[in-house]
Amino acid sequence: MPHLSLILNDQCRLNILLHSYVDRFNYVDDGAAVLCYVLFSLLQELQRWCRGLPMRYLNSAHHIDVVAKTGSIRAAAELLAITSTALNRRILAMEAELGVAIFERLPHGVRLSSAGELLVQHMRNQLSDMEHVKSQIADLAGARRGHVAIACSQALLPYHLPMQISLYRKEHPNVTFGVHLRDREEAERALVDHTADIAIVYEPTRLAAFMTLMRVHQPVHAVMRPDHPLASHETVRLRACLDYPIALPTSSYGVRYLLDIGAQSSSLQLEPVIQSDSFEFLRNHAISEDIITFHFPIGLSHQTMTGDMISRPLDPRDVPAGMLYVGQLKGRTLPVAAARFADQLSDSLAQQYDVS
Repeated sequence: MPHLSLILNDQCRLNILLHSYVDRFNYVDDGAAVLCYVLFSLLQELQRWCRGLPMRYLNSAHHIDVVAKTGSIRAAAELLAITSTALNRRILAMEAELGVAIFERLPHGVRLSSAGELLVQHMRNQLSDMEHVKSQIADLAGARRGHVAIACSQALLPYHLPMQISLYRKEHPNVTFGVHLRDREEAERALVDHTADIAIVYEPTRLAAFMTLMRVHQPVHAVMRPDHPLASHETVRLRACLDYPIALPTSSYGVRYLLDIGAQSSSLQLEPVIQSDSFEFLRNHAISEDIITFHFPIGLSHQTMTGDMISRPLDPRDVPAGMLYVGQLKGRTLPVAAARFADQLSDSLAQQYDVS
């Protein structure tokens, strides 16, 4: 619509022109003056409507994104506090405009079509860009607002991440945070679908979409009670640990991945008496039953300071050190709040651990 673009882009000149015609026809031709007033009113309404288009589009994009994540129009409508009928009409209108179905209707929900997957990814990029712009505008105004979404491994949850978020919010109290426990694969997917700004994980499984901001060396530690026979050693051998009952995390976690590598290279068998996907449970149970479990040091600072437990690094000849990755989606410009928190987190890690 080139004529509409011309009108909107040159609205100031046109407004002046219309006002001049209104003034002229006020005393020359009442009919022409009325016509000019009508045209002027229509132009103002058109400008207001067009200015609202980007926000209406982003609103629709958000609604469709929620449907894609929930897999249900009804469930998405409840989260969005609108009726499922209104939400379905919005989807149908978008599908009519595109000429293709965004969702495949199933007996118990919906799922994205091939065209819908392309559209939702585009929409998520647009929503992310808008958050970045809003964050920059707030930063310029000195408000320091924004939201930081983090997908991270369990080891960061008990001590390091709460401390870093607390420090950040002392300087920027208007910034909000979302912290979500994700394993290696889930954290990378969260970056791709823009549900996370930053991922902090051990040994990512795929790095195609992962842009590394920092890598931190984390040797695997054996965790035990202070009176355990191995507690007097500076470092412990994996074979020595296996002489005692052990508790292990499940295979989806980096600690277990590294222990499996070490056991295979040394022809050892890992036979845990306890397995769990909760490191908190493993630590507490190891202390209560006097058995050995394993963890990365970044998640042990608070517990080991109390004296209730002790940790000793495994000999690197037996088990390779883990690598903690801090990263974001490749090619994405982070919102100001998320970028600044990533910088703070990287600085704190660099001060405490070996980095590369």
